[in-house]
Amino acid sequence: MLNQLINYLNENNIESFFISRPQNVRYVSKYTGDDSYLLITRNENYFITDPRYTEQAGQECHGYTIVNWREQGKTVASAVKNIVESLNLKNFAFESDFVTHNVYNELIKTNVEAIPLIGVIEKFRSVKTPEEIYNLRVACQIADRAFERIIKDIRVGITEKELASRLQHYMVMEGSDTKPYGNILISGKRTSLLHGIPSNKTVEYGDFVLMDYGCQFNGYMSDMTRTVVVGKATPQQREVYELEKKMLEDATKKMVAGAKATEVYEASIEAIKDTKYFEYHYNGIGHGIGLYVHEIPFMGPRSDEILQVNNVITIEPGIYIPNWGGVRIEDQVLIKEDGNELLTNSTRELIEL
Repeated sequence: MLNQLINYLNENNIESFFISRPQNVRYVSKYTGDDSYLLITRNENYFITDPRYTEQAGQECHGYTIVNWREQGKTVASAVKNIVESLNLKNFAFESDFVTHNVYNELIKTNVEAIPLIGVIEKFRSVKTPEEIYNLRVACQIADRAFERIIKDIRVGITEKELASRLQHYMVMEGSDTKPYGNILISGKRTSLLHGIPSNKTVEYGDFVLMDYGCQFNGYMSDMTRTVVVGKATPQQREVYELEKKMLEDATKKMVAGAKATEVYEASIEAIKDTKYFEYHYNGIGHGIGLYVHEIPFMGPRSDEILQVNNVITIEPGIYIPNWGGVRIEDQVLIKEDGNELLTNSTRELIEL
């Protein structure tokens, strides 16, 4: 990973690269803590942190010079500037879509040329290594096991917040990292909210319960969605659910190496384009996933992405009807040379609890 980045810098006549996005720092350096920055040069690499993390950085980041930014300058940016100037570098690149305005203003207070870059490391990250695929597969298996546990708890009278809390607990108990990220668990009419936050609403008989959740394993994320019914589904609930399942199945079949993201989107809407539900679908039907939950490639009608071997991508078409409810089923898919592999394997059939 580091060699890949240095080759990119050499090919583009860039002498150093200041990396501040936490996921990119971890990808390049393997560091698992907080307050972390990298300055990658052609001859030496610097890991920049504060005194709370220098010991951890020394243990995890072999081959890096560990820099305590509080000793090098008053801020991280000033420490970077001091290093760049001491090395007599002609230029340095930085992640222009991540640094703050204040950091940028401080970085450019030097005679060294500052080169803005966007998405360089993210592009590398979109194609997963065997180690990354292993971590993602395990994260998905944990999420599957947590699903088997949480559906036993869903009942009339329990609140969305309590269910969401139990779901996070189950993932940790099943082996996930202990840094869970935000999960969506909503019920009833609230299931039309694409990113609804769990509330104090209690589950009622006849409610859809939508769970969009995931966990981390060695920092790598799972992301899956399942929608169940508490009680017996109404004819309309069953109709919408079956259409949603067909959308997912049709889209998944198209997810092969060389396919355009737009082709996957077109397949996803085939089942509903001539129905009254077409206006209730959402165009964003999936995204890459790895150290961050939303990575490239992004799947939708305006995407210019082409699927590659070892992309790991979510597929999550959905139908969301305001003041009625919504259904989403989401899987995590590995693109392989001979097709694809579903990393999430919980049932996609309608569950009536």
